[in-house]
Amino acid sequence: MPVPRPLRERCREFLGADEEIRYIFPAMAYGGGAGFIFVVTDDQIAVISTGSLGRSTLRSIWGAYPRATRIGPVETGAGASFEFAGAAFEVDDEYVPVVNAADSEVFARDSLPRDPLPDL
Repeated sequence: MPVPRPLRERCREFLGADEEIRYIFPAMAYGGGAGFIFVVTDDQIAVISTGSLGRSTLRSIWGAYPRATRIGPVETGAGASFEFAGAAFEVDDEYVPVVNAADSEVFARDSLPRDPLPDL
């Protein structure tokens, strides 16, 4: 399920004026509790805290990291989880491809499909 447009727009308030969202996905602290929105732009990975009551109320920037920071790998099995910036997070299975694509864009560009219209 894609992140709803209103939430995407609220996330833009935490970014620089010229930054475009390339990838966005929700996550929870491992074991429950606080929620987070990971927002990946060309320059950074912004992790925005949403608190524990829901994903739609953005609280503050939990951390901002250079785009060259790896998000995954995502461990699957008893639920999808990953470690990032010294903390453990859980993510819904449907967002695992988003995490993988964000990492592949920086760390495994050769694994991405070729642009079918490179001159556009």
